[in-house]
Amino acid sequence: MSENGESIPFNPTDLSSGEPACKANTVLRVDSSTDISNKDELIDVNKPNDGPRLLQDEHKDIKLSPYLPRPPSQPKHIGLAMGGRNMSYEEKVRGRRLRNSQESLTDPGETGSSTDSLKEENSSSPLGLKNGQSPSSRRPLDLLPMETTFRSWSGSFSESDVSPHELCDSKERIKPSRIVLSPLQSTSTYPALNHTVASASLRTTNRIDKDCLDYSAVGRRGRSERLHRNLSDSRLFETMVSDNVSVHSMRSTYSVLNPIRPRDVRNRSFLEGSVLGNGALLGAEELDRYFPERRLGIYIATWNMQGQKELPYNLDDLLLPTDTDFVQDVYVIGVQEGCPDRREWEIRLQETLGPYYVMLYAAAHGVLYLTVFVRRDLIWFCSEVEHATVTTRIISQIKTKGAVGIGFTFFGTSFLFITSHFTSGDSKIYERILDYNKIIEALALPRNLPDTNPYRSTTSDVTTRFDEVFWFGDFNFRLSKTRGEVEAMLNQVVDADMSLLLQHDQLSKEMKEGSIFKGFQEAQIHFTPTYKFDIGCDVYDTTTKQRTPSYTDRILYRNRHADDIKVVKYTSCSAIKTSDHRPVVGLFQVKLRPGRDNIPLGAGQFDRGLYLEGIRRRITRELKKREATMKNQNSSTVCTIS
Repeated sequence: MSENGESIPFNPTDLSSGEPACKANTVLRVDSSTDISNKDELIDVNKPNDGPRLLQDEHKDIKLSPYLPRPPSQPKHIGLAMGGRNMSYEEKVRGRRLRNSQESLTDPGETGSSTDSLKEENSSSPLGLKNGQSPSSRRPLDLLPMETTFRSWSGSFSESDVSPHELCDSKERIKPSRIVLSPLQSTSTYPALNHTVASASLRTTNRIDKDCLDYSAVGRRGRSERLHRNLSDSRLFETMVSDNVSVHSMRSTYSVLNPIRPRDVRNRSFLEGSVLGNGALLGAEELDRYFPERRLGIYIATWNMQGQKELPYNLDDLLLPTDTDFVQDVYVIGVQEGCPDRREWEIRLQETLGPYYVMLYAAAHGVLYLTVFVRRDLIWFCSEVEHATVTTRIISQIKTKGAVGIGFTFFGTSFLFITSHFTSGDSKIYERILDYNKIIEALALPRNLPDTNPYRSTTSDVTTRFDEVFWFGDFNFRLSKTRGEVEAMLNQVVDADMSLLLQHDQLSKEMKEGSIFKGFQEAQIHFTPTYKFDIGCDVYDTTTKQRTPSYTDRILYRNRHADDIKVVKYTSCSAIKTSDHRPVVGLFQVKLRPGRDNIPLGAGQFDRGLYLEGIRRRITRELKKREATMKNQNSSTVCTIS
């Protein structure tokens, strides 16, 4: 093509090699009205170039036509092709990695937006040529911007103005190639990862388990694909967070077991200890691992069974109510006038609670039963358990009225649980006060357990020698009103407001006067009186005695430090109707304190035989349910025509 924009005729017969002209020749056509500045960017293919001098010397004997394209030059050394200097090994590796990343980013199947990050390689040189590089040695990628420029220059170009040889040659040289993307750089620093979770006790779940290969392999593959796709848009990169928790296993690798050094085992006697000492068996470090909030959940239940031999078919409504989110850590069940078979009662409790719990201790005084269940993973932090009994009858052989107490230390907090049955009768308030005074003086606890706060203890009151005390049972205090008056008040109750009834409660009145249960508290009562019902129904006494409904079954608590005990729930269980009393249930959160090494541990002892029998019955019950379900599914009614 001449400087005036005219086409230069091309004769294919002038080629000495006989090869097709479209293989190495391109004819470009530019309108004559184009600005002179655009002409300067074009390189004359006939003008000698300093780059391929060696190539010209090798072919100087060949007679070339002025219109014959130059032979292609040999590829230069990789070091010389990038600026004319030798590359170091690190630069070669860096360039190879860059090319690999660019190839993965130019996958035709990807749909990410990459137009914002495209760059024209070697845009500073005309036609995309490097220093010392001939037009024949440039890559196909360099022609893409040139082709776009030519099309913008000559808006009047048409396929009719181009010869077949020119069309063939242009299709050969302007062929599609892969797009090279510029390396992306982070526009801002990565935001700090937030490792906090909703509950402090679940903080260890953020640790990543490296042993789960199925998650890690899939995570790496999927993460790399998504990363290459998303990194093509630099705007997305600003908000990305490198978080591997979502693709890795959430199984915790955190262990509560501390490594023990040999010198600690040699030097420590474990007979005395301090709360501030490191490595204490019941110290603050161990306590914070299991109870970060230092709160223990305790379930208390009291029930007068009326000596019935027949136990409820299902105790789930009593021990595992559906209106609570979680089960508690400790279950304490006190029974008055219990069933004749005490062992059967304990097995039923174990069967209901299942393998999560073990029976820490059980004590009895005649028909008074007191049972303590603890989560099996917490049994190692319990001290030795002690119990004592007191009878309030004149004849000690009659063990129907009295109290049973169980005391132990959990970490550094001492607990006392008492269940009792006071004298019955509507007007025998003084006798019930005497029963209370006899119990607090005669209950000999603790015996071997150290007092956690001896400065607040008194010898005349057992409840002052423990940090947390729960006293529950059938106290037999009544409502000082007639049957008709109480029923009229019950009909006026709105939104479970029992304040009108409680104004006539004997126990509440005596506690306000300070004559009984000194220092004890009771949660707000929002349930109907639990005594006396006809067995099997929700109707109060319909016999000739017409007993007045009353709040005989109560749960009281006392603590040495203010606000140590928080009431979560205080209600009655109306689903259990095998007795004339309704069970009363209380859920509490109790504050724990670190312990000392001088507390005698219980060594993880529990009733193993009871545990095995309860689990065996639980499995048998489940199997029977499945068999019954299968029979119901297999049985079908077939209609026959005779």
